[in-house]
Amino acid sequence: MSRFWKIALIVIAVLVVGGVAFRLLHKPQEGAGAAHRRGGGRETAQGAAGGPGQDNTPVPVTVEPTVKQAVPVYLTALGTVTALNNVTINPEIGGQLWTINFKEGQAVKKGDVIAQIDPRTYQAAYDQAVAKEKQDEASLATANSTLERNQKLVANGYVAALDMDTYRNNVAQLRATVIADQAAARSAKVQLDFTKIVSPIDGVAGIRNVDPGNVVTTTTSIVTLTQIQPIYVIFSLPEQDLETVRDSFKNGANKLEVIALDRTDSHPLDTTGFLQVVDNQIDTSTGTFKLRAQFNNPDAKLWQGQFVNVQLRVKTVAGGLVIPAQAVQRGPDGDFVYKLQPDQTVAMQPVKVASEVGDSHVMISKGLNEGDQVVTEGQFRLKPGSKVNALKPGEVPQAQVTSGADKKKWKKGSGHRNGSSSGS
Repeated sequence: MSRFWKIALIVIAVLVVGGVAFRLLHKPQEGAGAAHRRGGGRETAQGAAGGPGQDNTPVPVTVEPTVKQAVPVYLTALGTVTALNNVTINPEIGGQLWTINFKEGQAVKKGDVIAQIDPRTYQAAYDQAVAKEKQDEASLATANSTLERNQKLVANGYVAALDMDTYRNNVAQLRATVIADQAAARSAKVQLDFTKIVSPIDGVAGIRNVDPGNVVTTTTSIVTLTQIQPIYVIFSLPEQDLETVRDSFKNGANKLEVIALDRTDSHPLDTTGFLQVVDNQIDTSTGTFKLRAQFNNPDAKLWQGQFVNVQLRVKTVAGGLVIPAQAVQRGPDGDFVYKLQPDQTVAMQPVKVASEVGDSHVMISKGLNEGDQVVTEGQFRLKPGSKVNALKPGEVPQAQVTSGADKKKWKKGSGHRNGSSSGS
């Protein structure tokens, strides 16, 4: 190859490398410029469309007024159902168990014969006692006749006066013997009656502990009877509630209402019961005191050992301010509601919740006045100062959305209709 061509190839190679280097050095600036141009395009489009802060369309929301009403105040606790009476049935005498006359889980009445022990030995002992009583009664009758006859003869000198003392003492001795025989007969009758084991209470029979044919003694447990009508519910409250309960218990003439709810607080388990007793001491280990309420339990929905949620009504607030529970929001500084202003905007109003009222309302002790309108539906789209379209109670606002993301957010927020929604 000639010298000319070698120089030409070197020049071409230098030009190629220089071009590549120039391209690489200027590519980031072009990308940034393109990105800037693309971003500018979005910014322009966004500015043309208008951001959320520039949208003055009123937000549809449901509002309800704050109302005054009589509000019962309850203290809540976890309670345990306890039977009015628990009786373990043990035989009074020993012997072979002949029959079991109850079904496990069956209701029994006071006086029902629930088991039978072999009575033959006790029947024989009773018959012997009765026979001995009759024998001694006959001897007493003979002694009385002898005494009366000799009293007539002693005046004529046919019977010595000294012998009369003997006749009188014999009558007294036989009379005491008859009394002892009567007592023995009654004792034998009691033992005979014990062969029939009767229920001492109205209750429900548990699982039996012994089968017929076994020889039982006075230490043998046959069954446990549980009286559940009426029935007790025992629960505990913090010691700071003691004064309130005692004052209400005294002023209410011992008629403080107690409600027993199931574990989900969904419905009462029985007709209303009443507080019966407040314990006379505070448990120092837990700082609580015990209370006991009594329920009639007509349908036997309360069962011994069952855990229930207890509501004790201690007083009634005559003019409590009540709003729907779903109006209350949780913020970093506590509870608040969106309050409707006269210019159809909303303001974030801090409130203090005093107590629950039923399943869907709460009583407010601070932050609102009677008649104030609060938002109950559509809070998730609001912020302080938002313009709103207030709907009547019961009307659900229709979402005015422009994107799939807004629709998804609206549906998610609508799921809080039946409870307090969190956030704004």
